[in-house]
Amino acid sequence: MVNERIRVLNGAPVRPDGAYVLYWCGANRRAESNHALLRAVELANGLGLPVLVYEGVTCAYPHANDRLHTFLLEGVPETARRLRQLGIGYCFSLRRTKRDPDDIFFRVAERAACVVADDYPTYYPAQMNAAVPERVGVRFEAVDSSCIVPMNLLDRREYAAYTIRPKIHRLLPKYLEPCPEPRVLRRWEGPPPEFHFEFREEEIPAIVASCEIDHSVPPSITFRGTRSEAEARLRLFLETNLRRYAKERNQPAAHATSRLSPYLHFGRISALEIALAARDHAREHRLIADEFLEELIVRRELAFNFARHTANPASLANLPEWARATLREHAKDARRPCYSRAEFEQARTHDPLWNACQKEMLLRGVIHGYYRMYWGKKIIEWSPTCQDALETMVHIHDRWALDGRDPNTYTNILWCFGLHDRPWQERPVFGMVRYMSLEGMKRKTNVDAYLREIAWLEQTGSDPFLSLTGQPCASR
Repeated sequence: MVNERIRVLNGAPVRPDGAYVLYWCGANRRAESNHALLRAVELANGLGLPVLVYEGVTCAYPHANDRLHTFLLEGVPETARRLRQLGIGYCFSLRRTKRDPDDIFFRVAERAACVVADDYPTYYPAQMNAAVPERVGVRFEAVDSSCIVPMNLLDRREYAAYTIRPKIHRLLPKYLEPCPEPRVLRRWEGPPPEFHFEFREEEIPAIVASCEIDHSVPPSITFRGTRSEAEARLRLFLETNLRRYAKERNQPAAHATSRLSPYLHFGRISALEIALAARDHAREHRLIADEFLEELIVRRELAFNFARHTANPASLANLPEWARATLREHAKDARRPCYSRAEFEQARTHDPLWNACQKEMLLRGVIHGYYRMYWGKKIIEWSPTCQDALETMVHIHDRWALDGRDPNTYTNILWCFGLHDRPWQERPVFGMVRYMSLEGMKRKTNVDAYLREIAWLEQTGSDPFLSLTGQPCASR
């Protein structure tokens, strides 16, 4: 295990009479290609102890709802099975109501020799890594298994893809290697801790209904949150889409992208696995995967670098000075039309393409990356202020997106305001920030095909377009 991935977050020692090494799985929710799990096994083998993986879902996180809960819970039974096959213990905790105890992690950690957690720069894992280590009383390490090149190696904020790209490419040969499978010397024996909540997949709808969360956001009609589905979507992408990715990736109705962002965000699959599979498939079939790997590695790790070195990734203060200055100069420009957050969220604008993009978010839980840029630009154009626009984008992603609350989320949102971009021709509202128009979308993409597709989703509640089997994905 290379120590470039590890940060020690407190000064506490290893507990000499600990019963296990505890891996708190908060961002990379998988048994495979997981450097944090590998580190926990390494520590446990050195101490002659078994490994226990703890995963929790609480009703108290912001915008907790049926969509996010369902996706999280769908992956739990399979994670438990795969860890069991490796000889690793598993404890899953579900806090259904705010009256339920919220200290289960600390109770599990009381018997741990040390704790390993995911090093993740945004949202709940980042908050917990800032607050928890000083409270557990044992050594607490955070391990980066989200990025291919460890975040620790880039010790300052990079300001564009062109500055980070040579650094990533220089380091990539060392780190673009498979993560070894963890091999425990002492298997977990006996039952899981008393706090463990076990369930079958068919029980998930009733469990979600019993939770004190927002029940107005239904599960995605397209994506299921299992590791198996992530693996199947990767295979489908390699076999049918990689060869046409470079040419058709910005054609939403062509479905040439991987659609793996929900699984990357929730850690069901790693960027490392995807990159290795794409590289090897391209070599075997004499394809070029450069454009896909640029997005997966350089652009994604630029986002993680931004989030790592920024106190608040969802702030306009992070924009380059030229962008802040030009937006200030145009702050009083007339916005016509001007919509409320509720009108945006309910897809009630005058623009059929924008409404379709928002409806894709409402139904699938994602928006195709190219149209998401257009979606964001128009929110800026039709909001009272840039701050209102930012808050609307963050709110919609936090509530509806399966790939929201992610370093990529905040980076892509701020890109709409000029982050990681350059000045363009000046115009109202945007100043010199890049503008995108409906006419441009019509020239560059098959808007009519996309509108027909989203209308089908809305009318039928099923999604044959992104189905793994070619059969409709019925609404759950």
